[in-house]
Amino acid sequence: MSGVSERPPEAAPPAQEERELTDSPRTPTAREPPRVVVPRWIQLVLLPLALLAAWALAKAAGRVLLIFVVAGVIALILNPAVAFLQRSRLPRGLAVLTVYLAFFLVLAGIGVLLANPISNQVKSFTHSLPHLVKEANITIVAFEGDLHRVGIHVKLAEQGKTALQTLSDQLSKSGGSVVSFGGALLTEAAGAIFDLVLVFVLSIYMLVYGQRIGKLVRRAMPAGDGTRADDYPTLVQRAVSHYVQGQLLFSLIMGTTAGVALYLFGLLGIFPAGSKYAVVFAVFFGLMELIPYLGPFLGALPPILVALLTNPISALWVALLFVGIQQLEGHIVAPQIFGHSLRINPLLVIFALLFGQHLYGLVGALLALPILSILRETALYLSRHLKLESWQHPRDGLL
Repeated sequence: MSGVSERPPEAAPPAQEERELTDSPRTPTAREPPRVVVPRWIQLVLLPLALLAAWALAKAAGRVLLIFVVAGVIALILNPAVAFLQRSRLPRGLAVLTVYLAFFLVLAGIGVLLANPISNQVKSFTHSLPHLVKEANITIVAFEGDLHRVGIHVKLAEQGKTALQTLSDQLSKSGGSVVSFGGALLTEAAGAIFDLVLVFVLSIYMLVYGQRIGKLVRRAMPAGDGTRADDYPTLVQRAVSHYVQGQLLFSLIMGTTAGVALYLFGLLGIFPAGSKYAVVFAVFFGLMELIPYLGPFLGALPPILVALLTNPISALWVALLFVGIQQLEGHIVAPQIFGHSLRINPLLVIFALLFGQHLYGLVGALLALPILSILRETALYLSRHLKLESWQHPRDGLL
């Protein structure tokens, strides 16, 4: 045995995929990689052509591109949980399966927790419906009389029928169009279910091959400094996760606010049904807050309509309540939450929502903000690692 003590074997350097999961922060002493210089001819020719080609591909792909984008966003949302399970030596495929099972179990658990109070309130509303219909008939007849007294002759209640029966008879005259609309709606629903299944299947594949996709993205992008804080796939994943966390927190706060306010209205006698159906209204309002722009209006409709069936004055107070909630949402809650999670100018947020809605409707509006957060991280990353070759002549300073 030699007098020199044996040195323990050194660990092999971590692979690129393992470096993605490390928590090494970016420090001022980290070695900055040299910037990639973009030549002038690429700036002049290839970049404009690439932008035009990307736009043409997006327009041509249409629904297919939308499905892949939705699947990619879902994969980015769930990937941190998959990476966490991988740290405990769990194979990636099994980690993906575990995360999806846990995801659906959590949804089922939330449904079970909410099912009992919601079902009780729905039963209570069903039992109260005949009384609400009777009061609605009286309100409509009184409103028709008020209109006649001011010279507006509108027949809302025919002789021998209630007002709601009259409205039902008028709607039944257009039964053919309603049936046609129902058939088209069923067709759209079947297509949506197929697309939803396809989205989940694609997101599973993206998660299973997530490390390979990340490695491919790193090769396509300029090299970072080797830390997690300057790793492009990690930055993109973190941006989407921050948006989702902010959106869920926002929906929870607004749904709870609406439910508590309606419950207090019920206790005060302003809107008696508010205390009975507060949970249903709160859950519905919180879910609708996931929909940009239209969500707050759609979420306010059920309590306003129920109040309108009982007392128009109550409906007015409920409408004013939701106007106040929307003001609270727009001026205090949303800026605080999304300003911290997205860190994007509100004008860009509004533009992204309108642009996404114009391209793909409601789904486009839902995807607008996570995609905007990805574009923001991409622009910041490229600004750190790319350098455009100057167009100024070195001798005379002219272009």
